Amino acid sequence: MQGEVGGLELLRRHLPGEGQRLRLGGGAPGIERLEAALVGEAYSPHRHDTYAVGITLAGVQTFRYRGEQRHCLPGEWHVLHPDELHDGAAGTDDGFGYRIIYLDPSLVRDALGGGPLPFVADPVIRTMPPHLAGFLARIDEPLDDLEAAEVTTAMADMLRTHAAPARARPVALDMAAMRRVRALLADDPTTRHAAEDLEAVADLDRWAIARQFRAAFGTSPTRFRTARRLDTARRLIRGGRPLAEVAVMAGFADQAHLTRRFRQTYGLTPAVWAAAVGAGRVSREVRTPAGRPTG
Repeated sequence: MQGEVGGLELLRRHLPGEGQRLRLGGGAPGIERLEAALVGEAYSPHRHDTYAVGITLAGVQTFRYRGEQRHCLPGEWHVLHPDELHDGAAGTDDGFGYRIIYLDPSLVRDALGGGPLPFVADPVIRTMPPHLAGFLARIDEPLDDLEAAEVTTAMADMLRTHAAPARARPVALDMAAMRRVRALLADDPTTRHAAEDLEAVADLDRWAIARQFRAAFGTSPTRFRTARRLDTARRLIRGGRPLAEVAVMAGFADQAHLTRRFRQTYGLTPAVWAAAVGAGRVSREVRTPAGRPTG
């Protein structure tokens, strides 16, 4: 796949100067695919509420993860667990490019038939089965239900293969209750539900909910709700809405609150992300200006 995409020429073609270019691919419920090129820019420390499985296409990708600095070379993969803090930058002045799949932990759990979510301790993997690269070869094509199941199953099996042995005692889960809590938060993310609301839906106390939700989905109920608000914000931003209006419609206190949460989740401010994906324009491939992200 590296030859198909084009190595460092990809960076020079799309980013002749400094900046970022993000290209959103076709996905499915719980699955997102993305191609990114960065030169002279970096991601701030941030967390996803999904698994992130990507391959470096060009340059050297370096990131700090679980207290260590990691390096990912062209053709190598990186695997990030939900809710793990990380950043991202180029290891050389040439910049770096990659493609990545973001996968909902609930899909992984379903594909594996339950049990604890797999945790891959070493995030850099040198070799993967060839068919995994195929899922990132043509990211513009949409995924139908069968293809989405194939992607999920292959990624879940890979995560289980590379997962570290579980050390902690598994948390007893009431998955039906956790799915009810998750549905409540996802269906109405702009509402700040009280702990009592979740207790009524789950028929469990708040401490059990907090403990079981993280074990089931890899993140906390609060972070999950924030991520769904940010999903709404991204859709509105791509539609060309002003950021101040986006903040209110997505359930944030104001634009500053949106910017802070957005950067904590994606490593970029909303303004930089919007420019990088070409929000509100016909073209989806644009270059952000050099300099510190603002907005």
